[in-house]
Amino acid sequence: MINSLYSIFSLWDASIVGQKDCEGIPPGEVSFIKVTKMTDKKLTRKDAYLRELDKRVLIFDGAMGTMLQLQKLTVADFGGEQYHGCNDYLALSSPQTVSGIHKVYLEAGADVVETDSFRANRLTLTDYALADKTHEINFAAAQLARKAADEYSTPEKPRFVAGSIGPSGKLISTNDPEMSTITYDELVELFREQARGLIEGGADLLLIETSNDILEVKATIHGIQLAFEDTGIWLPIQAQVTLDINGKMLLGTDITAVLSILEGMGVNVVGLNCSTGPEHMRGAISYLSEHSQLPISCIPNAGLPMNVDGEAVYPMQAEEFSTALSEYVGRYGIRVVGGCCGTTPAHILALSQKIAALSPTKNEPGAFASLASSVQAVALEQQPAPFVIGERLNAQGSRAFKRLLLTEDHDGMLQIARDQVDFGAHALDVSVAVTERSDEADMMRRLVKRLTLEVPVPLVIDTTEPDVVEVALETAPGRCLINSTNFEAGDAKPRRIFALAKQHSAAVMALTIDEEGMAKTAERKLQIARRLVELAAEYDLRPEDIVIDDLTFTLATGEEIYRDSAIQTLEGIRLIKKELPGVHTSLGVSNVSFGFSPASRKVLNSVFLYHAVQAGLDMAIVNPAQVKPYAEIPANERELAENLIFNRSDAALPDFIAYFDSVVTSEDDQAGKADPFEGLTNSERLFQKVLRRHKAGIEEDIDAILAENADQAKGVVAVMILNEVLLPAMKEVGDRFGAGDLILPFVLQSAEVMKKAVTHLENYLDKQEGLSKGKLVIATVFGDVHDIGKNLVRTILSNNGYEVVDLGKQVPMETIISAAVEQKASAIGLSALLVSTSKQMALIINELQRRGLDIPVLIGGAAINPAFGRRILKTESGEYYRGGVFYCKDAFEGLNVMDQLSDPVRKEALLATVKEKADQEFGKKKVERPVSIAEKTSNVKPATFIPEVSKWGPRVVRNLPLQTVATHLDIKSLYRMNWGGTGLKGEDWEKMQAEFDARRLRMLVEGEKEGWYKPQAVYGYWPAASEGNDLIVFDPASLGKDLRELTRFTFPRQPAGEQLCLADYFMPLDSGVMDMVALQVVTVGKQATERFEALDAAGEYSEGFFFHGLAVQLAEATADYLHKQIRRELKMSPEQGLRYSWGYPSIPELQDHGKVFELLPAEQELGMSLTSAYQLVPEQSTAAIILHHPDAQYFNVGTSLTDRAFGG
Repeated sequence: MINSLYSIFSLWDASIVGQKDCEGIPPGEVSFIKVTKMTDKKLTRKDAYLRELDKRVLIFDGAMGTMLQLQKLTVADFGGEQYHGCNDYLALSSPQTVSGIHKVYLEAGADVVETDSFRANRLTLTDYALADKTHEINFAAAQLARKAADEYSTPEKPRFVAGSIGPSGKLISTNDPEMSTITYDELVELFREQARGLIEGGADLLLIETSNDILEVKATIHGIQLAFEDTGIWLPIQAQVTLDINGKMLLGTDITAVLSILEGMGVNVVGLNCSTGPEHMRGAISYLSEHSQLPISCIPNAGLPMNVDGEAVYPMQAEEFSTALSEYVGRYGIRVVGGCCGTTPAHILALSQKIAALSPTKNEPGAFASLASSVQAVALEQQPAPFVIGERLNAQGSRAFKRLLLTEDHDGMLQIARDQVDFGAHALDVSVAVTERSDEADMMRRLVKRLTLEVPVPLVIDTTEPDVVEVALETAPGRCLINSTNFEAGDAKPRRIFALAKQHSAAVMALTIDEEGMAKTAERKLQIARRLVELAAEYDLRPEDIVIDDLTFTLATGEEIYRDSAIQTLEGIRLIKKELPGVHTSLGVSNVSFGFSPASRKVLNSVFLYHAVQAGLDMAIVNPAQVKPYAEIPANERELAENLIFNRSDAALPDFIAYFDSVVTSEDDQAGKADPFEGLTNSERLFQKVLRRHKAGIEEDIDAILAENADQAKGVVAVMILNEVLLPAMKEVGDRFGAGDLILPFVLQSAEVMKKAVTHLENYLDKQEGLSKGKLVIATVFGDVHDIGKNLVRTILSNNGYEVVDLGKQVPMETIISAAVEQKASAIGLSALLVSTSKQMALIINELQRRGLDIPVLIGGAAINPAFGRRILKTESGEYYRGGVFYCKDAFEGLNVMDQLSDPVRKEALLATVKEKADQEFGKKKVERPVSIAEKTSNVKPATFIPEVSKWGPRVVRNLPLQTVATHLDIKSLYRMNWGGTGLKGEDWEKMQAEFDARRLRMLVEGEKEGWYKPQAVYGYWPAASEGNDLIVFDPASLGKDLRELTRFTFPRQPAGEQLCLADYFMPLDSGVMDMVALQVVTVGKQATERFEALDAAGEYSEGFFFHGLAVQLAEATADYLHKQIRRELKMSPEQGLRYSWGYPSIPELQDHGKVFELLPAEQELGMSLTSAYQLVPEQSTAAIILHHPDAQYFNVGTSLTDRAFGG
């Protein structure tokens, strides 16, 4: 097994392959016994991993899944059809496979191997009927890794086992009816069970990885800590989240929130893995480097994954990957590196060689105190101070909020929350205790859930009941502040609150109250504060986690005991800040003005807050709308307030009251928050409410529109509201989501507003009036248990006028087709996350064609791309599927496709476009060649970004690594088109595929050894500009002088439609802006031709047939490999850099090969030539032009080379 793994990469130095002599080193020697403070129970503390991490950078292994895919495992390897695809079960069904992968990574230099248990929790194993084997699978996975690690460990270089714990597949932070159908406690138990198996199996640390939902991460950590108590063993915890290219988790959580939440939860290493390559992690890694108190890990993919004809390709090769991570180690002090998806032993070998020569600096960031919402962190120490806590979500202090709470008007409560945020609140105090209700915990849970989904600031949980605190912390994804605790009834309650705070990574506000009552002097305030901080330390809470409220009292009573109370409060703040470094201070500012008139309260609150901040106040609980800047308060009013605050005279109180009783409050005082919808028409207001996620008053807005159109039938007006207001509003939401301006939860909230509006509209609509735009039957294909993307499609389409029939996940082909027929579906939607399961889509398309059905099929998922859609459009009969196959990158593109399919005219145009693109894919469209149009008539806009070129002219690339190039092979095209597999089905195809797999690997190894395949290339960059249908290429040496033309390409233009021409994608000559063009020529060398001719001459026709097919596809793979390298060099974004090869519809003239050869030294450097018909020699070669314009597209202008060759 191990030898076969090595042969895949052919990158190994024989000197590193051999049996490691680890005899005499007992597995337990890297651990020692210590009593932990995390629990009263004495635990065996195994922290050898952390001690080694303190000495050097540790390297994790690469991708387990990538290596398993390379094995081409059979159903038998998985233990039967029922378990096929369950990689975690391989620890039991094929342990030698898993063990072999561990060893090959250890040979490559990995210090840590991850267990094959990423999805081995009870919930995901249930999909394979393996729930009862959860502990057994995790135990076995840890044992396999343990045995391999021990075999390679030495005293100088111990090896470690990381128990891999991946996500549950749920998204508990959302309120989606399916994705959130699990409780916090259920998640805790789920991961407790998995962790127990990994601990007992011998893991050295537990690795939480590829996390999408930060609340689930918190639950996972809680479950792990319970597993520590169950087993009596403590292990380090390494927690890693996955961020998208915009630096956010799936639900919008950014790196600031991630660190704020996790750093206080008892994890030992924090970091990132998966999703992107290292290039997109720089911002987050830089932030962690500057702020994290913990060691940092970075375990990226081998670049952003790209799907080539349905196959996932990770573009970053070992050298580039290891160079990037090495930079992170040197620059940012990363302590843990490794590889995720797409990485192989080659990546880990290169990484280990580079890391060995580095001496990373240790980061020493200062303490950074913050709270966090579900999306972002907010520093407690604001500049300027204070940190403002909005106080209006408090049933004790706000009659309006209490009324909304008792009527369960969550939309109204959310509006109060938004108002406070708009006025500058950094966090929101939430208190729901009322005498009229006994369900405080449930009310808190429901309100906190809504707030965390819709308000981007942290929450302050205001309750005297620890049980309510616990419910809130189990609901809120972020880092909350608990308000509050004190010693009024001794230390029992503070102890429970501090324990909850540590468990959930919360900060605590503590009041200066003890058994003797509320502290009134500054000295007593300090005394109690010190006691609180010392008790918190017993629970491993830092001083920065504690906020002391030293209490302020109303000045309205005039009682002697309280006349100096404000002075004592201010002095108490000064003492606490001086004597208790790191501790923060807070005040309920409005308490000082309780009992005064509204106008006087605003002034007194504002002046007192100003002086409190001067004394060192960090936080203030206040209504931001009821505070004025100190400098804007009239001088006489400031003086009156300060006289009262500082007790300057006996007349201070009566003077203050008399003044504000006599003055008319200003317009500013009377004004509330401006209505964001003021001045809008009814239709505009409805549109904005959908866009801004405001449910309140949505029905009234619809009724108002109906009323102003009373001369028309209500059904007609209702259709107008739907088509002209609501659907355009959701389109705007989709556009903003696509642009990255909205995160997923906000999109779902707009969809909820939309649903409420549509529900109300149904009262006025008859079915025949067109409320339903069509019906979509959707499913995740058989073998695939992922359905988050599918569920989002269901949500978006069902709230945009479509009926959606959701068949669920892992749905067999027959069920999908039968349901579509029975439901008379307008279309079928298919989702697949995995490359392996995406093959089901092609089977469904072929079966639909065989049955004579023409239902349009929408496809999407991580494993799918447009090229895949175009390829499966062509059925095994050789005909295109008559219903059409439409690739949709996200839910909103799915909505757009459905809208087009719902319109007969647009549907025909869409079908024609899809088939035309498929024609381009296969190069077989038969259309009369148009005459060239002299003048540009398309509407292509100039590119806003022209890549910078560091060096003009040609480059030569020799000896491209064959095994790396081979990863770019289009396996399906090779097997079906080049090797004659077209038409095979079922068992015949599976048998042939297995034979082809073995043949391909054998031929690659043999071809590399014998030198038959020599992937090599020339490419380069030139200044260029367009003139009509021409692209002019200039001599780089003439830039800044009299431009010298080197050559000119003339491209054909479409005679109709968009009238596109390739020249349109370049800056015009008369624009004054110089553009650039990239050209490439690749070949696998003349040796391939010579070998094929030798086989043919020897009569080995069958072997020659296979050899020729592989050589042709290797040329395409080489072109793809180089193309991606060019895009990386030019720093092109994903939508840039289309590659066009001569002979295809938009670029048909092979004579242009001669011009390419004038620019690129293909003859001199690669030994290539051209035939009299301008065909490339060797045959296994391609030439192409790469366009950087982001709007470039493939299009037809006439017959392709293939069709012309057959007289088309």
